[in-house]
Amino acid sequence: MMQVLKPFAQWMASTDWFLKVGPRFVPQLDRALYRLTRGKVISSDRVVPSLVLTTTGAKTGRLRESPLACRPEPDGGFLVVGSNFGRENHPAWTGNLMKKPEAAVTYKGRQIPVTARLLTGEEREAAWRELVEQWPLYDRYVEKSGRELRVFRLTPR
Repeated sequence: MMQVLKPFAQWMASTDWFLKVGPRFVPQLDRALYRLTRGKVISSDRVVPSLVLTTTGAKTGRLRESPLACRPEPDGGFLVVGSNFGRENHPAWTGNLMKKPEAAVTYKGRQIPVTARLLTGEEREAAWRELVEQWPLYDRYVEKSGRELRVFRLTPR
């Protein structure tokens, strides 16, 4: 099913229309399904592997849940990108991780405590190639936003 939806989803997600309205409804839809299914279903997961990242708010100290596309790694970790649908600002969850890298992910209904690390240099470039191979729209988001997207490795604790 994922292979059938992915080309259509990539096309739709690349349109200017979607880049404007998608951020308003996709995260809310993902959060609703996540809660209704007790962490087992995220709508985006039908197109690209997805998780829910729980961070601690950098300013408020409150727990924040962010549904995100991810790239699972063989060691049980994940790569995530602060794309913010190609908007000019970095998403808040990236700032939260930079201030407090201890977080948790829910992936396929399983909660995993993780430590986040912002990737730079060659390590970032290698991860970026893998991420763009999985979701080519990341390059479009860079073009649209005018910024380098933050890439994090989430390692199980």
